[in-house]
Amino acid sequence: MAKLVLIRHGQSEWNLENKFTGWHDVNLSEQGVQEAKTAGKKLKEAGILFDQAYTSVLTRAIKTLHYALEEADQLWIPETKTWRLNERHYGALQGLNKAETAEKYGDEQVHIWRRSYDTLPPLLDPSDPESAAQDRRYADLDPRIVPGGENLKVTLERVIPFWEDEVAPKLLDGKNVIIAAHGNSLRALTKYIENISDADIMDVEMATGEPVVYTFDDKLKVTDKTKLGK
Repeated sequence: MAKLVLIRHGQSEWNLENKFTGWHDVNLSEQGVQEAKTAGKKLKEAGILFDQAYTSVLTRAIKTLHYALEEADQLWIPETKTWRLNERHYGALQGLNKAETAEKYGDEQVHIWRRSYDTLPPLLDPSDPESAAQDRRYADLDPRIVPGGENLKVTLERVIPFWEDEVAPKLLDGKNVIIAAHGNSLRALTKYIENISDADIMDVEMATGEPVVYTFDDKLKVTDKTKLGK
């Protein structure tokens, strides 16, 4: 039976500073590095051997994957990076302190921006220097699909093709897969895998650096879900 492991990146520098991060590329904090290494030790203890690794094109997820695989003695396995695993794009909120934003716009509005399934944040103009449209990582993408801001619904819509084209075929072939990504891209995957409702997904949290292990049967039905706690 194939296994899939999801790991949200370790604490980032902007997690530590309580900022909206989104597609902005920030590094892991010292705590985040330790969380990633601990995740790798947990995977080694669990004895899970991987055939394929996936991560986003953002530093905090890439480094989390590498630290974890190094601790698990599996840094050598094939690895693919994809923008489809990027964090949800927080639009013009990126870089803003969450508490200060709540003081300006009100707790309720910020809660809606953060937790609503289908409400978009204020969008970032493509001409803005912070826009993904100005980042060479996304130069080969159709400009029409480079977001100026996303909700969880849109994030799920871009994650599903990655699941269908990359992950599902590997699992159906009996391969074990590890994905190191972000809170919202992994929540989107979790919603799809577990068929969680639009309302209930709002209460699902992904802890930083905590491996979540799924076991699937040959029809991609989940037969077990285990969290390897810190």
